[in-house]
Formats: sequence, C-alpha cells, structure tokens
Amino acid sequence: MRCPYCGHSETSVVDSRVGEEGDFIRRRRRCEHCDKRFTTFERAELAMPTVVKRNGSRHEYDASKLKASLKLALRKRPVSTDQIDEVVTRIEEKLLTSGQRETSTEEIGALVMDELNRLDKVAYVRFASVYKSFEDIGEFVQAIKEMQNAKPLGSK
Repeated sequence: MRCPYCGHSETSVVDSRVGEEGDFIRRRRRCEHCDKRFTTFERAELAMPTVVKRNGSRHEYDASKLKASLKLALRKRPVSTDQIDEVVTRIEEKLLTSGQRETSTEEIGALVMDELNRLDKVAYVRFASVYKSFEDIGEFVQAIKEMQNAKPLGSK
C-alpha cells in the first residue's frame, strides 16, 4: 500500500477492525518513510459475469433487463413486486456464486425458467414460448409436459 502523503511503498498495519456490519475491514496504517498514519478500507469486490448473447456479443449484466423479462411473463398474474424482486435476487446470487466471468443468455434463461416453474406455471409457459421460440402448438404441449414432470433446480 502506498502512502498517500509521500508515495512511499513501505507501510505497516497498526490496527485492523471489522466494520459493524461485517462487510469491510478498516485498517490503520503507518508509513515507514514519513511516519504519517492513514486509514484504508478493504471490501470484497463482487462482479456479475459478462452476458454472452447467442450471436456472440458480450454485454454487462443488467438487472433491469432480467426484471423486465420477468414482469412481461408475469403480466396480469397474481405475483407481487416483492416476489419478483426475490426471484431477481436469487438469480443474481446464483450468478455471483457460480464463479464464472461470463455466462450465456441460455444459462440465465434456464435460471429464470426454474424460478418461474416454482412461482407461476402460466408465466413459465409464457416465458418458455419466447425463450425457446415455439413454432407450433406441439412445442407448447411438450413444454407443459416437461414442466409437470420436472423438479425445480435445488429441490430433492
């Protein structure tokens, strides 16, 4: 850590404390060269993976796009905004804990379908029809059969 006063690279930690919420560490440091003290804060940096679209283009993750897709599928369904927010949070946690630097739209779509399968069956079929680009009624019937037979991810 460089001293903010003289720029010297040799500093020592005098004191370390965990923040009240436990989400950062506060360190008091002393410069070995000019003997001045300063404080640094250490936090975990969590970054969402980059989203890779079907055409190969890469974009930053955008929670508003995920939320808009969910709202469209859940339009006129008895699902609260809080429930939608909880779904977004669960999907984001799965993306963060995956450890991947990139994720495909297909992987995100699969996470959405799993969540919708648990939350609202009609919304699941709506989302699946767009996500899987259904061409005829047979594909709808097949999706409904899969939904009825499938266990959501994480269930036993």
